[in-house]
Amino acid sequence: MTTRPEADAGMATPRGDSPASALRRVGRVAIVRGAGILGLVAIWALFQIANPRFLSPVNLTNLMLQIVALGTITIGIVLVLLIGEIDLSAGAVSGLGAAVAAVLTAKHGLPAGLAILAGLATGAAIGMFHGLLVTRVGLPSLVVTLAGLLAWQGALFAVLGETGTLNIENGAFAGLAGTFFSPAPGWAIVAGVVAVSALVAARPGRRSSRPKREIALRTLLIAIVAATVVAIFNADRGTPLAVLVFLALVVGTEGLITRTRFGREAVAIGSNRAVARRTGIPVDRVRLAVFSLASFLAAAGGILGASRLLAVNQSSGSTDLALSAVAAAAIGGASLFGGRGSAWSALVGALVIGSMANGMDLLAVPEAARFVANAIVLVVAVGLDSFSRRRDGEPAF
Repeated sequence: MTTRPEADAGMATPRGDSPASALRRVGRVAIVRGAGILGLVAIWALFQIANPRFLSPVNLTNLMLQIVALGTITIGIVLVLLIGEIDLSAGAVSGLGAAVAAVLTAKHGLPAGLAILAGLATGAAIGMFHGLLVTRVGLPSLVVTLAGLLAWQGALFAVLGETGTLNIENGAFAGLAGTFFSPAPGWAIVAGVVAVSALVAARPGRRSSRPKREIALRTLLIAIVAATVVAIFNADRGTPLAVLVFLALVVGTEGLITRTRFGREAVAIGSNRAVARRTGIPVDRVRLAVFSLASFLAAAGGILGASRLLAVNQSSGSTDLALSAVAAAAIGGASLFGGRGSAWSALVGALVIGSMANGMDLLAVPEAARFVANAIVLVVAVGLDSFSRRRDGEPAF
């Protein structure tokens, strides 16, 4: 995929830029990243007007549970896009990882924890294999993961066997998506989130610390959002465990991207691989790790999805799931051209995709119209990204 000369237009400014040029670049990136949030607000407003049940606590809780699998897979897609690659096999890997865990639990009597670890390990191993083909053999990631989409779909059929469908009856496995915390633990989670956010925000950066006013405002905003979300959950069944797992993955991955050397190296590789290699970054090692981590997250998403549906079948991880994950990453603000992405992109993009599906279900919109609507949203998101690149003097494709 095409590389960028800068590390990240939203994170760093090339030397020699004037303040006005830097301000314009940051503004354009903010537009790209904020478009997903503005779109989400518009979608929620339209569906609420069309059906007052849309923003009810019951439906919002269901919506969050529905996006957990897609959002988890999308986190991995964001990482792959960040290094300037693509992964079309994520859907198939998610289905295979879930099938491995379900078969080991249902047919071989393995404890749920060990079976889930085996499913996650399957995803990580597949990603490592993809990464080796890309870094050692030199095959394009598009070709490798497209072949993987077909191969791992076939492996899913083989693992499930002749029945083609396997119901999940293990309580611990089903509990991933079926566990809800009562109000008291929910508010304790809010307090924990606020405390951790304040500590992270106050932590000095590499060059300067944040102003105290900015720390206070960020912490207050996070506290308001967290309290609102938990209040909505408490008005229904309580705070879902699956949603907490997903949000923990989002926060952890965002920390990996923004606060570790590995994350900075991944951004540099996606920005300009040749420059990254000349500066001593272990390009192939980082790419290998990203592919492995992305498939690990795909398997995690598949397992969470299977827990919610209480079944795995031959349609698990269908082709459109990987495409939806790529679309969600782009809608959330990740660049399809590499060098820019955030784990929060997965949350925003999954919310947009999931909200559209949920709202159209409530309105009984025909299937054909749903595909068209999702396509329009994706084209708008990619168009904003291309516009930002052209204004920065970079190739749009």
